[in-house]
Amino acid sequence: MSTNAFSNKDIKRNWHQVDASDQVVGRLASGVATILMGKNKAQYVPYLDNGDFVVVTNAAKITISGKKAEQKNYYRHSGYPGGFKSETFQDLLKRRPEEVIRHAVKGMLPKTKLGRSMIKKLHVFAGEQHTFAKQLGKTVKSSDVLKGDSETSSE
Repeated sequence: MSTNAFSNKDIKRNWHQVDASDQVVGRLASGVATILMGKNKAQYVPYLDNGDFVVVTNAAKITISGKKAEQKNYYRHSGYPGGFKSETFQDLLKRRPEEVIRHAVKGMLPKTKLGRSMIKKLHVFAGEQHTFAKQLGKTVKSSDVLKGDSETSSE
């Protein structure tokens, strides 16, 4: 008896749409990261990127618990001396709400070439409008996607 080998040619990718309105950042990000990695599929293997595409809408309406809105900081550095920048959650949410979700999801993916290819399948939009209507086919509720129900995805 031989082992079932799963390869790149066997991968079938679906598209999921997640509505981020009134969702908590961490819970949403962990569900989206699971879909991007392909852990919600029966054919999951850790050495292949067999995850699906995810379109997140209404990123500007995301919530966060406690006092994190004022206390949580996002850091970046330009690479030049004195190029360190710091920004609170509130400020980043006003300026670039897509970046809040992208940052949270990226932290939950592998820190390898595989993780960099997975994050490319994430598309985040601040409002309701997006450019992937043809790929999505039908809209999937965020609660269905985040529970790991792979039967509701569109093909």
